[in-house]
Amino acid sequence: MSRQVQRVDTLFLHEAGRNYLAVVERDGERVFRAKLELKETNAGPRPGKFRLVRDSSEEPRSPEEFVEIARRAERIRISEQTSDRAREELQAMLDGYQLDAKVVRTCRYCASAGRYSPITTDTAVKDGTDWICTDCARRELEKELAYHGEFTSDAKERLEDLLIEVQDLERISNLLKGELDPDLTKFDEISATTEDIDLVPVDDLGLHPKLQGLLDQRFDTLLPVQSLAVENGLFGEHDGDGPRGMGDDQLVVSATATGKTLIGELAGLQNVLDGKGKMLFLVPLVALANQKHEDFADEYGDLVDVTIRVGASRVNDSGSRFDPSADVIVGTYEGIDHALRTGKDLGDIGTVVIDEVHTLKEEGRGHRLDGLISRLKHYSQQRQQQRSSYDGAQWVYLSATVGNPTELATGLRAKLIEFEERPVPIERHVTFADGREKPRIINRLVKREFDRESSKGYRGQTIIFTNSRRRCHEISRKLEYSAAPYHAGLDYGRRKKVERMFGDQDISAVVTTAALAAGVDFPASQVIFDSLAMGIEWLSVQEFSQMLGRAGRPDYHDRGKVYMLVEPECTYHNSMEMSEDEVAFKLLKGEMEPVITRYDEDAAVEETLANVAVAGKSAKALNDRMLGDIPTKHAVGKLLEYGFIDGFEPTPLGRVVCEHFLTPGDAFAILDGIRKEQHPYQVVAELELRETEL
Repeated sequence: MSRQVQRVDTLFLHEAGRNYLAVVERDGERVFRAKLELKETNAGPRPGKFRLVRDSSEEPRSPEEFVEIARRAERIRISEQTSDRAREELQAMLDGYQLDAKVVRTCRYCASAGRYSPITTDTAVKDGTDWICTDCARRELEKELAYHGEFTSDAKERLEDLLIEVQDLERISNLLKGELDPDLTKFDEISATTEDIDLVPVDDLGLHPKLQGLLDQRFDTLLPVQSLAVENGLFGEHDGDGPRGMGDDQLVVSATATGKTLIGELAGLQNVLDGKGKMLFLVPLVALANQKHEDFADEYGDLVDVTIRVGASRVNDSGSRFDPSADVIVGTYEGIDHALRTGKDLGDIGTVVIDEVHTLKEEGRGHRLDGLISRLKHYSQQRQQQRSSYDGAQWVYLSATVGNPTELATGLRAKLIEFEERPVPIERHVTFADGREKPRIINRLVKREFDRESSKGYRGQTIIFTNSRRRCHEISRKLEYSAAPYHAGLDYGRRKKVERMFGDQDISAVVTTAALAAGVDFPASQVIFDSLAMGIEWLSVQEFSQMLGRAGRPDYHDRGKVYMLVEPECTYHNSMEMSEDEVAFKLLKGEMEPVITRYDEDAAVEETLANVAVAGKSAKALNDRMLGDIPTKHAVGKLLEYGFIDGFEPTPLGRVVCEHFLTPGDAFAILDGIRKEQHPYQVVAELELRETEL
């Protein structure tokens, strides 16, 4: 023993039950640990038993060896966790040999395991009433995480960083139990930014008198992004005699609530009133088309006739008939595309506004928007050749989020109007909870926000995004303050009632599906993500950015708040490769994806068939004009093989496939069901099952 410890840097003593743990260190490494038992003598407490601990065995040694070690030690330290009585006993024993010792704060777990680990206020982590070292705190956090489920490396790293930052294990544990400590949940803050833009006075626009009069009643100046669009050719040149020339095509990229929608409206209405043709205002979803149709009718119904076209139906869900001769047609992409595919006459089109143009990147839907744009441009050009009085259409594309705006503007042959101002700052928060805990947490967040009033005099209201209609109702029922579900499954009148109640601040929150994120136009101060999925697909960075942008309106709120409620290990469908906590940090740290339209074989076949139906022999020219790369020769070969075309004309089968937006696989599945004389319900069920499996 004496040869082994010729030099002792530190002798560390720690109370362990009725005895003491003695640890010897040299050069920062533990040489050995032992158990020390004191005995009472006439001279005071002295070493009674001294046993060297090796793994699970104990080797008795002479008590005098402990005394020799203590005398050789450069420093003797007693743990702060040692009780006052035991400290006095140890000090009395050491005094008997004229040895000094200091009481030091050490990690409780290290001390119990026979490791000397001194800690300071700056390096320790609080664990209840005690303090432990960061390594042990991380190990304890690992145990806590294991209890709550598997966490990804990003989530663990985030929680470990918070642990070291706040130095309190209990606060991190509470976070995992759904506590809403804002210092811990806050991930970052997106600052409010402003650009120095010269605002255009409304009375300088010189628009058609009817439109000018309406604007004069509503605004003194245009908003910054609107001013940029006007200064960059939104309206054509005007020499004072007769109507203006046609304005420039524009791609407008600007955050939610910055006023970009009005840009499309003004261009379209001006062209309508100047006799240049009707306006098409196109959106991705039926619910959004209904909302926009209502808005147009309310705001501009005295100036123009407004109608709606969704899908193949001639009637929308409020009972209004589609009027192809109306001045303004609000429609879904598919609604107008169906009209083109079936050869409907849309008349002279003066303006096409494509809202949510970033839909071009979406798998399964992007290629249809790409094809629609190409077919509408072909329709406009054909009509221009037939009618000398028609000058073609102006195109205005709108998006809040585009990762490659310059490239997209070039592909669309449009002038880029990009405005990056964010009117109010947005806090982004992350907390962890399972699906059962989420409604409780949401309720607390909604109550806290609704109880606050901004400097503008508005109570805080919340949009809650989730991934199913059923979940919308489930959450809204569990909120203490009045709230309402809002999704495409509700009838039009019910949705309008919810919109009015929210606008009047009669309800604290709406719970909506992520699929409606693009068009939810509620002045909310807070956005909560109950789920990070849209149906059975994870949100993209672009979709997430657009949805969180709904938090905070400059005329209502001082700041916006976004809360992501993340369930570790959670997936919403077996096709999802990542878990929700993995997706959360990908969304928070990710860069905006570029808007690129990609074609697989089915998409190439579908769009080529539609182009053949609309343009015949010119189908290749339409394919070449589209943003995505289409292997036209291969697609035509497949159309011939499938019997969908005969030359450059659709066959009767091909026309049905085209008009109903069927993929080749769906078409053949239906044909197979018909040949087997299956009931139509069974055919539909098998199609749904096939979609799920894909």
